[in-house]
Amino acid sequence: MKDSNPRIRRALISLSDKAGLDELAQSLAEWNVELISTGGTAAKLKGAGFSVKDVADVTGFPEIMDGRVKTLHPAIHGGLLGVRGNAEHIAAAEKHKITAIDLLVVNLYPFEQTLAGGASFDDCVENIDIGGPAMIRAAAKNHASVTVIVDRADYAALLAEMRANGGKTTPKFRKRMAAKAYARTAAYDGAISNWLGAVAESTEDAADGFPPTFTTQYRKALDMRYGENPHQCAAFYTAADPEPGTVSSARQLLGKELSYNNVGDSDAALECVKAFADRPACVIVKHANPCGVAEAETLLGAYDRAYKTDPESAFGGIIAFNRELDAGTAAAIVERQFVEVILAPSVTDEAREVVSAKKNVRLLVTGVWPLVPPPRREQRTVAGGLLVQDADLALYERLHVATKRQPTSAEMADLLFAWKVAKFVKSNAIVYAKDGATIGIGAGQMSRVNSSRIAAIKAEMAGLDIKGSAVASDAFFPFADGLLAAAAAGATAVIQPGGSMRDDEVVRAADEAGLAMVLTGMRHFRH
Repeated sequence: MKDSNPRIRRALISLSDKAGLDELAQSLAEWNVELISTGGTAAKLKGAGFSVKDVADVTGFPEIMDGRVKTLHPAIHGGLLGVRGNAEHIAAAEKHKITAIDLLVVNLYPFEQTLAGGASFDDCVENIDIGGPAMIRAAAKNHASVTVIVDRADYAALLAEMRANGGKTTPKFRKRMAAKAYARTAAYDGAISNWLGAVAESTEDAADGFPPTFTTQYRKALDMRYGENPHQCAAFYTAADPEPGTVSSARQLLGKELSYNNVGDSDAALECVKAFADRPACVIVKHANPCGVAEAETLLGAYDRAYKTDPESAFGGIIAFNRELDAGTAAAIVERQFVEVILAPSVTDEAREVVSAKKNVRLLVTGVWPLVPPPRREQRTVAGGLLVQDADLALYERLHVATKRQPTSAEMADLLFAWKVAKFVKSNAIVYAKDGATIGIGAGQMSRVNSSRIAAIKAEMAGLDIKGSAVASDAFFPFADGLLAAAAAGATAVIQPGGSMRDDEVVRAADEAGLAMVLTGMRHFRH
């Protein structure tokens, strides 16, 4: 333990995920690194012909209690924690025959994957790693001399370091790996804490409650030029394993780096277009609000109809599709308008070439998303705190016609279309729709009646006729005035949650105006 920056001579490898193990072991063997390993990892290494020493041979103590106790021993932790060059540590190591461990390669029992797979409570408990985190933390603490690797993606970097430095690693590399190691154990412990806390708050062994302490951790995916405004610094962080078909898992094909506002608006556009599955659909978002949404028989038709809802707001917007982007649609976009980001599940080679002519346009491929979104929880920061809620994935509780007049089949289709869109519009939200396309959208107003008026004004400015349209309100009408404003603009059918103390008054007003009105029993505030 005399050299504070030794050549790596002894490595302990203990892996749950053994991908890349043979290649790593082969490279370490070429450096004459002694390999120590545990259970299944040792067996795999021996089976591949590598010379490896079992942990039990190092500790002089067998694995016991179904493998729960194997590395929790002074011979292991002394080898990881002993400070090179410290006389007292050197003396203790010599007295107790402890040999230094220069490299630790560990990945943990797959607790997160076990939990995500719907395993039983007992199986989840058995997949809580104890020895692994203890070794990782020990090696990371002693990073002045010990290299710790917790991610197989870093195997190549480790070997490159050794090649460049004569079998050693640099202090900078060890610090970076130590920081990553502590981040991994923090995320691992946080996942366990959140799960067990939620179970403790639930009536059965299912994690459907909110834990007393909520821990979250994300990985930095991108440093941004600035935040919401140029004077604000910003970065984009994603989950370690982001949900497929989301902006966090999307792959950028073209264009300059995403901005802070691009990411937020892209998320709004993508989550909205995912609500439409039956036909090609397009959503155009500006400042986190849909300004045009449409379905059609073709992707180009959907884009054209969405654009016509509000051409002024579409300028500089984010465009999301639910089908593969084709060359014709791509050409229509880049010839017609300035666009920040285009998102689609996939992109043809021809469409990619078309978009590449506009070098600043960001083109993102999202991949296919699940038709039924998995349950998840959303987070929003406030000064000194965090709000956490279940994601708003439902559409309605039940559909109930409250008026004397029943909606026609065409009106009902437009009502459901408008209702899907309203779910993604900032409150107070009013959406007019006809024939599977938005006509006017009123968003983010403090008064619902003003949202109705603004949506009608926008339709008029775009040269669209509200007459015969359906209108959706994300929350109930507290008074009949908002409803009557929609009727005056030309809407013939209304969909809203209901639940106001004045529901009877609103229903009477709808009957007197000859409207058909459907209640959903579920509101969709979006703040």
